[in-house]
Amino acid sequence: MTKSFGALAAASLLAMAAVHPAAFAETPPDTLVIADKIDDIVSIDPAEAFEFSGTDMLNNVYDTLVELDPTQPGVLVPGLAESWSVAEDGVTYTFRMRPGVTFSSGNPVRAEDAAFSLQRVIKLNKTPAFILTQFGFTPENVEERIRAEGDTVVIVTGEPFAPTFVYNCLTAIVASIVDKEVVMANEVNGDLGYEYLKGASAGTGAYVLRSYKPADSYVLDAREGHWRGDAKLKRVFLRHVPEPSTQRLLIEKGDIDIARTLTPIDVDGLAGNPDVTVTSDVGGYIHYIALNQKREPLNNPLVIDAMRWLIDYEGMANSFLKGQQMVHQAFLPRGYLGSIDETPYSLNVEKAKALLAEAGVGPFTTSISVRNSQDRMEMAQSIQNTFAQAGITVELKVGTGAEVLGDYRARNHDITLQAWGPDYPDPHTNASTFAVNPDNSDEAKLTGQLAWRTAYEPGEVMEMALAAVVERDADKRAAMYQEIQRRHRDDSPFIAMFQSIDQTALRSNVEGFFTGGSTDQATYWLVTK
Repeated sequence: MTKSFGALAAASLLAMAAVHPAAFAETPPDTLVIADKIDDIVSIDPAEAFEFSGTDMLNNVYDTLVELDPTQPGVLVPGLAESWSVAEDGVTYTFRMRPGVTFSSGNPVRAEDAAFSLQRVIKLNKTPAFILTQFGFTPENVEERIRAEGDTVVIVTGEPFAPTFVYNCLTAIVASIVDKEVVMANEVNGDLGYEYLKGASAGTGAYVLRSYKPADSYVLDAREGHWRGDAKLKRVFLRHVPEPSTQRLLIEKGDIDIARTLTPIDVDGLAGNPDVTVTSDVGGYIHYIALNQKREPLNNPLVIDAMRWLIDYEGMANSFLKGQQMVHQAFLPRGYLGSIDETPYSLNVEKAKALLAEAGVGPFTTSISVRNSQDRMEMAQSIQNTFAQAGITVELKVGTGAEVLGDYRARNHDITLQAWGPDYPDPHTNASTFAVNPDNSDEAKLTGQLAWRTAYEPGEVMEMALAAVVERDADKRAAMYQEIQRRHRDDSPFIAMFQSIDQTALRSNVEGFFTGGSTDQATYWLVTK
């Protein structure tokens, strides 16, 4: 071997040697080698996995009834169901299974497997189960409301919802279809195979899990006969490399094919390297500030409007956030149904001063609660500087992520600087938290609602959001979310500033790698070298 990962990855390459003993100058031609941070993985059971790294893996090991096209993020396409329909009652959905599909075990995929998989999520009730339970499913009723009938799966929701809402949620990893026969053969004490799937896979995906070492690595092997067509590469080897500078060194040397976690400095350092290509794709995170409506004068609409004009969005995006964030001023990430890319606000100190004068508000002092990470601190310091130009003195309350989040959930902040990522690929995931607050009392403690944490009473905007989630016409629904976001952007105490950008470095011979943008997970099975 003339090249290696170095001391950091030497141990993991022993696994590679076992499956590819021949010496190689670069990465093996049939293997995709990736460096990423994967210490966020809590579980690799699709009923529990909810972290980005884990769902990236599982997106290549399992399939769902309805899929998102990896080449066109946000576009629904048939998955293990070849077709679907909703009855006139608005609650009964029928999914016809794709014939001839098998699990990696060789077992045929049946409607029974699909029903069992969704029922299993409700019964286990792990973190991402809410994506399905919000449709009215409980452990007591799920076997009746999600059932196999011949070669179809029938799903009966508790009330009518927008069909696109249902279909989008069924693309989430939590809705993955598992092999009932394999899972139940490995059941222990009625756990529905929970312990087994912590270290194994039982799916229909293009890859099968070969090995997984938490916070270290995983290896996926391609399976033959995948219903979409076999994966282009026989193996995927992903190593946990938390240091961006180490990832950069490995990609420069050709020891890895893809580096997923690089800083802007590392990306700049790769410029001009003919052996490496850097791609950029939108991510799902929205960075915003929220103004506590229990604090004066932050609850004055003119003061809120003034603050929208006191943020140097472009200045930040073109300097310390370059390559990491793009200016975005709405609560839905680009790529979602109904997303908008309008950015009407910019730094305009004189306009802000005029609005403050109109409000009758002179110089005052407030605080911004901010997590002690470099990017957020730099954002807060920039806002502190531009607010000061209009006579607003800002004190920075710096804390750990848990401390700042705790203050936010307790409504103890003045202004808080936060980031929010969608829980599932449908606009309701963000609308339901930014624009819905059914009870604004302190006693309600609706800490899962960002609107409640901010003491924001959405009024008509909430009514619009609740109407959008049941609108059956997809085009009308998209238009409704666009109007909701414009109203929310201009009238709420939330000031959306940026959407995340995911930058990925690839060796120049690597093609066909899709990150999924803001609505899906990474796709390995289309990659070629």
